[in-house]
Amino acid sequence: MTGDVADPRIRAGLERQFAALRELTGARHTLLGWKVGFGALAAMQKLRIAAPLTGFLLAENRLPSGAVCALKGWVKPVLEPEIAVHLGRDLAAGASEDEARAAIAGLGAAIELADLSFAPEDPERILAENIYQRHVILGAVDRTRAGARLDGFIAHLLVDGQETASIADLEANTGRIVPIVKQVADTLGAMGETLRAGQVIIAGSVVPPVFVTPQHAEIAFRLDPLDTLSVRFTH
Repeated sequence: MTGDVADPRIRAGLERQFAALRELTGARHTLLGWKVGFGALAAMQKLRIAAPLTGFLLAENRLPSGAVCALKGWVKPVLEPEIAVHLGRDLAAGASEDEARAAIAGLGAAIELADLSFAPEDPERILAENIYQRHVILGAVDRTRAGARLDGFIAHLLVDGQETASIADLEANTGRIVPIVKQVADTLGAMGETLRAGQVIIAGSVVPPVFVTPQHAEIAFRLDPLDTLSVRFTH
């Protein structure tokens, strides 16, 4: 299995994705950062990849915590509570894990909203369509967590006020954050880009993604002791 640009499916998908990104940024859309997806072991095995897939985040798609998201027209809305990695310095392709760790200026909570509009079977198509990305919510940055310090964090997911998940090992479902940052830098380098200071990476869902149904009115992600993010829905 391969998970980098040596895999022709990955290379073709990234070329299509980055062509779209360059058109968007050329039309004055603002690059906010990057996302990874399909990093859970079962997902990687299903797609026959060895690393998470990389997509992009646009500032125009950022929502504030507490926002109302209208889901009319969405095919299969999905919510993912994630750790946001905030970069304090540029990170080139080929960097070591120590260099990747040193580039991490802080951590925060994030919620990603995606629309699973087609079956996740072909990595090229998934990448070309930016891994289903629709919106992102970012919380406060904790700069005492520089270097990806996760100790003491506990994640809680609340669906319509009821806790449905609580997890202390925030890398259990995603893989380790520092290698994820390194992988993103390597992927960008292969595509002629660089991971930049000031950008953010959302590192994958810390619990299995939540499929948002018409019965769901609000979902909240509490990252103790730092922050609580929430989003409400209209259907």
